[in-house]
Amino acid sequence: MTKLTIVANIKAKADQIDLVKTELEKLIDVTRAEKGCINYNLHRDNENPAHFMFYENWKSRELWQAHMCNQHLQDYLAATDGAVEEFILNEMTEIA
Repeated sequence: MTKLTIVANIKAKADQIDLVKTELEKLIDVTRAEKGCINYNLHRDNENPAHFMFYENWKSRELWQAHMCNQHLQDYLAATDGAVEEFILNEMTEIA
């Protein structure tokens, strides 16, 4: 199967930027150690400090779905409840 690319855009509420950033950073090392994770890179928009983006590649959709069920993601969701204005996730396949 072709690797799966995930692009996740997270926009924090203006008064919750630092909290969301801190909680997103907590996901990095534990996720990079997961089975099937090729890369897991957090970015921040240069013009909008409330806009974060994860660029991820996984060996398969099944391994990414296992990641989505892990406790550290549940912990992130609980810690940022009400702090995120928008979350858009795209599952993508590389063409060239």
